[in-house]
Amino acid sequence: EETGYVTSDTLWDKFSELDEAPKKLVVLGGGPIGSELAQSFSRLGSNVTQIEMAERIMIKEDLEVSTFAHQALVESGVNILTSHQALRCEARDGKKYIVVKHNDSEIDIEYDELLCAVGRSARLTGYGLEDLGIETDRTIVTNEYLETLYPNIFAAGDIVGPYQFTHVAAHQGWYAAVNGLFGNLKKFKVDYRVIPWTTFIDPEVARVGLNEQEAIDKGIDYEITRFEFEELDRAITDSAAKGFIKVITPKGKDKILGVTIVSEHAGDLLAEFVLAMKHGLGLNKILGTIHSYPTWAEGNKYVAGEWKRDHAPQRVLSWLEKYHTWRRG
Repeated sequence: EETGYVTSDTLWDKFSELDEAPKKLVVLGGGPIGSELAQSFSRLGSNVTQIEMAERIMIKEDLEVSTFAHQALVESGVNILTSHQALRCEARDGKKYIVVKHNDSEIDIEYDELLCAVGRSARLTGYGLEDLGIETDRTIVTNEYLETLYPNIFAAGDIVGPYQFTHVAAHQGWYAAVNGLFGNLKKFKVDYRVIPWTTFIDPEVARVGLNEQEAIDKGIDYEITRFEFEELDRAITDSAAKGFIKVITPKGKDKILGVTIVSEHAGDLLAEFVLAMKHGLGLNKILGTIHSYPTWAEGNKYVAGEWKRDHAPQRVLSWLEKYHTWRRG
């Protein structure tokens, strides 16, 4: 209480009591939540310092995406300190400080409010789980049907994991409900094959499947197709032409292994690729689908067109050229 510490899950209760945004806000954590809140409070007028122990924010994203996000936050007024380790909080002479370590030196950073966004832990006590003997290991342990130790007790959402997303919780809720109602006749395993996620900074960062770094780590023989939004009419019209679409496919094939989109409305644009991956549709199918003009969604078709252009059948084109030359006489 003395040092003004607040976690992200109690954020609303804490900051809803304030008449205005805190003048000096420190955000611990450079992940999606920390980045979203740092940019938001900076735009609300706070002097925001974001502290991240790793060498860059949004460390799970590709380097170019992380760099893009870093620049977007800086342009919004956020002071980002990477490779800084938080050590302790202190109250001195009526002021609050967080002490961080950087290059073997300790640095004091004054703040009014401190927001900790370094992950969330499930609350597992106080619900009688211990009395029932339901197993917990940082989350409630369930099987692939979301059943606990007891086949009539199901669990879903962040308290189960493995993804702490609202849309995954809703996805799990469907399986838990259906298995609870009809499990004695037929059970359904939760399908986690295609999980989208979006970081709601401005511009948004949305991803599904593999990113480039993950493809490298897995030793996949892949190729990348890009489309820059500076070439999209709608993005130009909206004065929001920063960003890109990056699609990862196996060498020579249009199968979609992963997509990263950085742009306004990136989370909305990603849905088409989620659908395609879910049902095994490749870039050729997206290219052959009509997209309204001028819309942001055209970017999806254009990146598919870039892939097609790079894989044009040169021998066939050569014969067609000769054929039409002959027809012209």
